[in-house]
Amino acid sequence: MSVTIKSQREIEYMREAGRLLAIVHNELEKFVKPGVSTKDIDRLGEKIIRGFGCIPSFLNYQGYPASICVSVNEEIVHGIPSDNRILKDGDIVSLDAGLIYKGYHSDAARTHGVGNISDEAQRLIDVTRQCFFDGIQQAKAGNHLNDICKAIGNCATKAGYGIVKELVGHGIGQELHEAPQIPNYCMNRRGIKLESCMTLAIEPMITAGGADVKWLPDRWTVVTKDKSLAAHYENTVLITDGQPEILTLLSEESR
Repeated sequence: MSVTIKSQREIEYMREAGRLLAIVHNELEKFVKPGVSTKDIDRLGEKIIRGFGCIPSFLNYQGYPASICVSVNEEIVHGIPSDNRILKDGDIVSLDAGLIYKGYHSDAARTHGVGNISDEAQRLIDVTRQCFFDGIQQAKAGNHLNDICKAIGNCATKAGYGIVKELVGHGIGQELHEAPQIPNYCMNRRGIKLESCMTLAIEPMITAGGADVKWLPDRWTVVTKDKSLAAHYENTVLITDGQPEILTLLSEESR
C-alpha cells in the first residue's frame, strides 16, 4: 500500500475529524477519577462521538467490542472496557479513541493519572508525551520517516524507559490504518521521504521497565511482560513544508 497524499478537501475533513476528537479527549479527561468504571468511559466517549454525528472508528474494527480503548497501569493498548474494572486512586489510564467524519478518520491517545499518582508514574506520562513532541520536530516535508522514529526512541532511551516494538504508529485517512508504519525507535533504514499533505498517526508507547509485551487471553489487551507501568500518547498529524499541524489538539492545548 502506498502512502496517500491528501487533497485540500480531504485535509479539511481531517481537520474537523481531529478537532472533534480533541473535544472527546478533553471531556474524557474531566471524567476520569477514582470510582469510575472503564465501561463508563467507553459509554461517554461513544455518546460524545455520536452526538457529533460521527462514527467511532474502533467499534467492531476487526472485532474490537468498544468505542474507546481503555488501558490501565501495565496495559499498554487495546484494553477492553468493563463494568467490573473500576479506576482507583494511583492508577494511570490510557485512552485511545478515533472517529470518522465524512469518511475520514482521526486517531489520538492520552494517558491520565487517576487521583493522586506517584512521581514515577507522572514522569512516565510526561516523558511519553515529550517523545511525541520530539518526534514531530522532525515531521516535515523533505525529512525521512526514520528522523521521526529516531527522535522518539532517543527521548525514551535517554529517560531510561522501554520502547514497545511490536506496536507502531501509522498513516491515516479514509482508512484507520494506512501506510506507512511508524516505529517508535530508530530503524535500519531511512524510510519514506515525507511529503506535504501526508497524514500520520504518531504514537509513542513507552514502558517504565522492559520492552517485552504479551497479549492477554482476550486477544486484544497488550500488557508489559514485567508488569511495569506503560503510557501512550498519540495525535493525528498533517505534514507540511514547515512545521507539522497537529489535528487532534485544541489550540489552547498546543505547546
